[in-house]
Amino acid sequence: MFGGFAVLPRFQSISVRPKRLTAGAVLVLAAFALAGCGGGLPGKDVFSGGLFNKKETGPEMDSRPPEVIYGEAETLMNEQKYKDAAQKYEDVDINHPYSQEARHSIVMAAYSYYKVGKYTEAISAGQRYLTLHPGTEEAPLAQNIIAMSYYDQVLDPKRDQTNARKALGAYETLLQRYSDSRYAAEAQNRVLILRNLLAANEMTVGRYYLRNNNYLAAINRFRDVVTKYQQTEQVEEALMRLTEAYLALGIVNEAETAAAVLGHNFPDSKWYKHAYALLQKKGRQPQEHEGSWITQTFEGSGNPA
Repeated sequence: MFGGFAVLPRFQSISVRPKRLTAGAVLVLAAFALAGCGGGLPGKDVFSGGLFNKKETGPEMDSRPPEVIYGEAETLMNEQKYKDAAQKYEDVDINHPYSQEARHSIVMAAYSYYKVGKYTEAISAGQRYLTLHPGTEEAPLAQNIIAMSYYDQVLDPKRDQTNARKALGAYETLLQRYSDSRYAAEAQNRVLILRNLLAANEMTVGRYYLRNNNYLAAINRFRDVVTKYQQTEQVEEALMRLTEAYLALGIVNEAETAAAVLGHNFPDSKWYKHAYALLQKKGRQPQEHEGSWITQTFEGSGNPA
């Protein structure tokens, strides 16, 4: 077991393998390439079926059976030599792309890359596996590796959250497609964490706009929190800030509605007290107005409004 992942067992030699080039055929192909015959594409990799093709002239072939190369990869994995293990798993796919071992090697290469922090390579290998083998038992593992690779690159709420959004999407995909997998419970927890993080990021940007009197931009950020991340702890402040921003623009009906919805759903919230005080200064009271997007959003979510 590695970090909660089950390492796949070694496999017995399978009876059907791709045909290999004879020594004579290899010499003929080499002579053809050296002769510079017309019609070929410069730098075209002859062996394009493998997982990764880093050399323009194609990787060196390993004629050993796939189970032998796979076994070496397993040994490296057990020794926690993840970078070398990833390369060895690639070798299985490059040299024996139609073997059973090749299928398992793709997902194990993804995991090996993840272990050494090569997240781009891990994501690429995981996506390749899901493209080729979406319905297999290792598919949840591949999806989880993709999600974790994005998750481990997530930054604090004040920074760009591209990876957080990608991680959230990857975990939501895992829950939609593989809800019964061993990774589902952790995925659910991380979805909550990521939604709170993204909501916090929207609030940070929204407050900045509000301080600089850019009220429309601020409203758009707070609206995203209310519509996209309604189940997070950030939604209470978002409704109060909407009250503040709408009042600043003179859009009183929406300001009153935001405060009313805040009071109905979070009557003991400190943010409701702030929103109520803002309205009182203008001689207004919290009340919902028909047709407000805020009311419609909370009605659609099943929350009392």
